[in-house]
Order: sequence, then C-alpha cells, then structure tokens
Amino acid sequence: MLQTSTFDFLTALKANNNREWFAEHKADYEQAKTDFEGFIANLLPELIVLDEKFAHLKAKETIFRIYRDVRFSKEKTPFKPHFSAYFCKGGKGSELAGYYFHFEPAIDSFFVAGGSYMPPSDLLKKIRQEIDYNASGFLQIIENENFKKLFGELGGEKLKTVPKGYSADNPAIELLKMKGFMASHYFSKTQALSENFDKEIVSTFKAMQALVDFLNEAMEG
Repeated sequence: MLQTSTFDFLTALKANNNREWFAEHKADYEQAKTDFEGFIANLLPELIVLDEKFAHLKAKETIFRIYRDVRFSKEKTPFKPHFSAYFCKGGKGSELAGYYFHFEPAIDSFFVAGGSYMPPSDLLKKIRQEIDYNASGFLQIIENENFKKLFGELGGEKLKTVPKGYSADNPAIELLKMKGFMASHYFSKTQALSENFDKEIVSTFKAMQALVDFLNEAMEG
C-alpha cells in the first residue's frame, strides 16, 4: 500500500519544482522513493505469475528516475512530479511492449498502460506486418468486450497518409496507420491509496496481456 506521505510529497513537488526546495526536502524524497520502490517490489511477484519473463527483474530496474532530462524537453522543470515504472522483459529501457504504471497525485493521474508507445521504425514495420497478416486476431483482442470496457479505444498516434508498402483499400488500413499501440486505464485517488491497489493493477495488466503478447510476438518474430 502506498503511503499518504508519498502522495503529499509529490503534490508539494508539483507546486515547488525547483532545486532549492528539493534539496531542503531531500529526506522526504528519500522516504517517498523507498515507499514507491517497496510497492513495486511487492508488485513484482504477482506480475511473475502473470508473465514468468519478469522473474529476473528487480524493482530498481523498472522504476524511472525522478530527475528530468531537460536537454531535449520543452518542459524545463528539473523534476518529474510523479513516480512511474515500466515492466518489460528487457527492463525499463527495452523497446519491447510492456506494462506501465504512473502515480501523479497533483493532477489525479493514477493510471496503468500496456502496449508499445512509439516503437522504432524497424519494430513498427514488424508490428504492421503481423497486423496485416492477422488482422482478425488483433481485432479479436482490441474489440473484446472486457478490453473495451476497461480501456475503450486503442490509443496511439496515427499517420495521416497510407504507410509505405500498403494500399488504401487494405481492410486493416486504419490499424496499419498507427504509430503506437496503447491501452490505458485510470484509477481514482481512493483506489490509488487503498490496500488492494496492487491487486487492481495486476488485474488490469492481465486484461491487456493479450495485446502486449501480440506486439512482442510480432517484434521478436
């Protein structure tokens, strides 16, 4: 269970996103960081049941740094006002599809996502090939009643034109235009601070497992 003190620290960081304030509250950060790492560490055994590929992962290998890289970002505040983690066979730096958890109290943005956000061109090409070959299988996943109830429409940027190598009359052309393939689900503050939040996360990840598996089979094939 995540502590309210972690919630409070991230809320305060959003309002005081500067190095001076952060240095004065470094102890609060360390406490919040430890709390989040503990939550993720407790989550991992349940994820291993979902996918044995996670068996080798450690919590620190899944968690993103709070320090923002401002070199290539329009956002110049030095810290991310959230904690987040990515569960994937290759760790958080992998280009494979996986499961993402985002905890950002200041804007009530508690959500999980699964899939591939913006795969590089070589992997995107493989995904498109698999969708073209097995569009019915892919549609069966994203049009499943439970999937649509939890995630709605599949998210991701789309090309405005037909991708190279495909024709406009391809029955799956709208799917083939996609540059990312993401399912996401939001939670309330009450859910995010509840004792059963870890179980809700795992249950939601399980509902998007077929999507993640389809994408990874395409990319690794």
